Amino acid sequence: MVAARPRARPSDKRAKSPSVLLTGFDPFGGDVLNPSWLIAQALHRRQLAGHRIIAAQLPTVFGDSLTRLNALLAEHRPALVICLGLAATRAAISLERIAINVDDARIADNAGAQPIDSPVVAGAPAAYFSTLPIKAMQQAINWAGVPAEVSQTAGTFVCNHVFYGLMHRLATARGLKRTRGGFIHVPMLPEQGAPSLPLDQMVEGLRVGIRTALTVQQDVRAVGGAID
Repeated sequence: MVAARPRARPSDKRAKSPSVLLTGFDPFGGDVLNPSWLIAQALHRRQLAGHRIIAAQLPTVFGDSLTRLNALLAEHRPALVICLGLAATRAAISLERIAINVDDARIADNAGAQPIDSPVVAGAPAAYFSTLPIKAMQQAINWAGVPAEVSQTAGTFVCNHVFYGLMHRLATARGLKRTRGGFIHVPMLPEQGAPSLPLDQMVEGLRVGIRTALTVQQDVRAVGGAID
């Protein structure tokens, strides 16, 4: 009698789906919460277009925020990176077009630093454009009933610092050249003041926006400029 062959055991190792890194900031400026982090938390571990979302918090600190972000990029090697930040004067989800190589802080960060006219990365290019399909994302978010706009400036505080540092890293780091990335500003929550958007509405807008970024390779040609 021929001995039966042992059954092959199913592998315990499951191939991980590609990931989306979604970051938000900790509270700053006296606030006790930051909607950018609440949105990222709400989307953590969701699956969108075959990708899993990994949420992580960045400190609202020049330098330290990029140290944390670079460590996350090295750990997860995401297919897509979207960093979120709070823009307290905006009434819509703002998809940022361009990051500039300057830190010029009107207020101090959470560590008390207030750089003035300093480069984010010395000797690097003056600016980087987002590699997200920002106009397609804007359209999709608006179609979902959530206010969205294309923004021409991410400011010169920690949000722009992270945006520029992200894009420089994606442009120069081995293994990340195919990773797309960008920055999105979100309004305050109603309990923080006005203008504002409810948290559930912003979470839905970001969910739609991320799905669009994962499924649209060529951005749409649509008006998204500004006069002032």
